[in-house]
Amino acid sequence: MHFFPVLAVAPAVTATFASARRTALVGALAAVALVIAGMERSVLTTETVLVQMFSLVLLTVALVSFRYLRDRREGELIRVRLVSEAAQSVVMRPLPERAGPVSVACTYHAAGADTHIGGDFYALARTADSTRLIIGDVRGSGLAALSETAVLMESFRAASRQQLPLAELVSYLDGSVRWGLAEFARAEADLGERFATLAVADIPDNEPVVRLILCGHPPPLLLRQGTATPLTVPQPAPPLGLGALAGDSYIPRTFDYAPGDLLLLHTDGVTEARDARGAFYPLAQRAAAWADCAPAELIRNIEADLRVHAPGPSADDMAMIALQRDPVDPGPAARR
Repeated sequence: MHFFPVLAVAPAVTATFASARRTALVGALAAVALVIAGMERSVLTTETVLVQMFSLVLLTVALVSFRYLRDRREGELIRVRLVSEAAQSVVMRPLPERAGPVSVACTYHAAGADTHIGGDFYALARTADSTRLIIGDVRGSGLAALSETAVLMESFRAASRQQLPLAELVSYLDGSVRWGLAEFARAEADLGERFATLAVADIPDNEPVVRLILCGHPPPLLLRQGTATPLTVPQPAPPLGLGALAGDSYIPRTFDYAPGDLLLLHTDGVTEARDARGAFYPLAQRAAAWADCAPAELIRNIEADLRVHAPGPSADDMAMIALQRDPVDPGPAARR
């Protein structure tokens, strides 16, 4: 009889890992055990056993209710996560591992907990003789920026199908973004605070160059022989959504992009990650040490280094794309 209260431990422990149905089953078995023990000792109808039985039943009902509500909440979270993953695959499709003469690797980390997409974005499209990529950042982060991201992604896909020249493509994106952002602006004053930074890269199949247009976005890094060189332009264009200020600034700049070179495009969530002392992540310095890596290995090394530099959840969305032009084949004679 002195161990009767210990029976309540069984449903309590079960509720921590099992379903509501199993918790109810264990609680019922504990109650049956209490009844059998009380009958065997001929104390079933005593006040002590009746109080213990009532307490056990009441505790089991409370635990089953708690477990049911928790299971229901977990089911809702799973459904939300599946919807988030489906939205990511529709709005921002996975990049291929190869596109023309370049190998591709990418990564994306949203700032919002349990979300897979936010204010950063990237996309790739093939033209008849080149590979085009965009990477950018709309104002805001997490799910709050999803509507603007969707507008820009659809605009890029529509422009890519038309295979517009690079400057016209960016001008088309700017017009589409201004129209889309106006729809989502809650007030006229808010409209002036909504914009998107953008980097557009065009990699011809038959020329060892890359053509860039930067619209208020951090410059890509060119990794070659242990060095990391930012591909800066003299007069970058303003962010998208501020088309009235752009004028004729959508001018592609051409940079050497030789076989074997790595091109790293990124958003400011990478370079603005802070350590415990508030220092920004030195992307160019760290990436130079991995200039000889393959694109996927470069991305993995930077991700691991970022986790050491700024442990814990990210304060901003971040995205990276690494591209390597195919090395020159030395030919059968050189290989021998």
